[in-house]
Amino acid sequence: MQQPAKKFYTPPEALQKIAAFCTYQERTFKETEEKLRSYGLTEDEAGEIIIRLSREKLLDEERYAKSFVRGKYRLKKWGRRRILQDLKFKGISEYCIKEGMKEIDGDEYYQNLVDVLEKKDRQEKEKNPRIRRQKLQLFMTSKGYESDLIKMALEDLGKEKTDDEDE
Repeated sequence: MQQPAKKFYTPPEALQKIAAFCTYQERTFKETEEKLRSYGLTEDEAGEIIIRLSREKLLDEERYAKSFVRGKYRLKKWGRRRILQDLKFKGISEYCIKEGMKEIDGDEYYQNLVDVLEKKDRQEKEKNPRIRRQKLQLFMTSKGYESDLIKMALEDLGKEKTDDEDE
């Protein structure tokens, strides 16, 4: 199958189209520039449009970072390390990353870790306690949680199990 020919836009047309793109959901400068370049604009034309979008508050990386952090830690239950890594990959500035990471509430964060760990523990079929613990730790590390918090939660999980067995 043949792909349709790529459509190129003039700067005013591109501005209208990219404004709708940015209004639909929060975007990064990098993402917006890539989209503008795909419209056939030069680097300078794309840069001017990005400056205008920033001035009009349609493009705001600090707001993007805060929204991204809230969504990933509240809905997807990601850990700090994974969120940080993703923001860096998206080309977000250090300042905006720091501001975004302030959205994480420590108590709620630890509770997320415990909830995810307990859910994974219920699903885990491994019977050998040592291998089971390694699997749980690896899973939580892949979600981006810090190893000291994972160990603390695993210890709490172990205590809960022995308390239940005593009853």
